[in-house]
Amino acid sequence: MSRRLLSSGALSLGLLLIAGCAMPIDQGKPEPVLGSEEFTLRVDRLEADLVARCDLHQSSLADSARRQETLVADVREVGSLVRHLRADIERLERVESGPTTIAQECATDEPALSTKTVVGRSEWIGLPDVGTYLKARVDSGANTSSLSASEITRFERDGANWVRFKLGLTDDDVVVDGTSDEWIEAPVERRVRIVQAAGEDSRPVVSLMMTLGPIRELVEFTLNDRSHLNYPVLLGRRFLMDIAVIDVAETYLHERPEFPGGRPADEAEADENDRDDEER
Repeated sequence: MSRRLLSSGALSLGLLLIAGCAMPIDQGKPEPVLGSEEFTLRVDRLEADLVARCDLHQSSLADSARRQETLVADVREVGSLVRHLRADIERLERVESGPTTIAQECATDEPALSTKTVVGRSEWIGLPDVGTYLKARVDSGANTSSLSASEITRFERDGANWVRFKLGLTDDDVVVDGTSDEWIEAPVERRVRIVQAAGEDSRPVVSLMMTLGPIRELVEFTLNDRSHLNYPVLLGRRFLMDIAVIDVAETYLHERPEFPGGRPADEAEADENDRDDEER
């Protein structure tokens, strides 16, 4: 009995060995092993690709931020224009309502003009916070007033947008000694888009205290380099509205303001040799 079992087991073992020899052996190719130089090259390529993608993403974010700033400035400017348009429509409606309304408006216009300050096409203005006087051209053709600035730098303070700059002046500009090199800091009120022949430009707008004769007002100025023009300051319609009218035949109707370190007001006439060849 045991011999029979041994023979049967040997037979089964032999059959298994024969079947195993007949089975195909997996001859798959092993994965190639990278050398250190090729491995380093592949890592460098991956790193360069990641850096390029990050730069592209950052550039896209910066473009989006600039477009957003421009859109916000446009919205604010449109809102201001709409308010002025609404006021014009209301005035027209009052005029069209009848002769009585027209007579009443004529009666109120004359006192309103008498309360406004008459200014010439050129005037001396003062910037008390800076401590200097400057020449200004008064131009009702411009909407916003403008101040010549250089080294304009944007920064953030307490979560708000601010700007730091110096007065953009030339050797011919009359200014209190030392103030041209002083840094001026102010919060950015808004930004305006300027369309010129050379293209579009977005400029910051700041509010600075300004004096002109009896006028003492916070005035909004766009900041840009005006050193190639004859006047470092341009006063536009926003400043004139409701407080001043222009007599284009006159210049320097009001005394130059006086500041420590500056020249006396009675010596201003020597500095008033203007050239009227500037339109803006």
